[in-house]
Amino acid sequence: MNSSSDIAHANSGATVSFRHAKREDAALIHQMVADLSAYLGETRKHTASVADYEAHGFGDKPRFEAIIAEVAGEAAGMCLFFDSFSTWAGQPGLYVQDLYVSPKARGLKLGRLLLERVARYGMEKGYGYVRLSVDANNVNAQGFYEACGLTWSDAERLYVARGDAFIALAGSGA
Repeated sequence: MNSSSDIAHANSGATVSFRHAKREDAALIHQMVADLSAYLGETRKHTASVADYEAHGFGDKPRFEAIIAEVAGEAAGMCLFFDSFSTWAGQPGLYVQDLYVSPKARGLKLGRLLLERVARYGMEKGYGYVRLSVDANNVNAQGFYEACGLTWSDAERLYVARGDAFIALAGSGA
């Protein structure tokens, strides 16, 4: 995906444009992630601030990128992702952290269109895969990802150390 807007037509015939997020989109990204956490019933877990998105997504060494989807000039969805690397395959790839489509834009196939653009962007960079995890209780999302051609890996489990567990782990080697 080049830096200019990419235009597509959703199933409804609506014109949808896609663009890479800029620093000015930090508040929009924050709001969409907040909306996603609310949809999943996990608002207490969304502790990031707009400043966090500004600091970590833009500048000298961005930790993530995002593609914004707009319908009729209004933001309607986004896909936030970052670089990944498979040591087993010896290939770089992209990890999708968040895929969000606003309730009023659901049914336009924006989720699939956003994933397609992320995959195309990765392919243009010479990457070989897209990877993501999905909430275990989000059966709708699981079905959606399978319909997009992603497969569930029953050979892996996601482990996380956050908060006190992360601090304890980091301090255990002292």
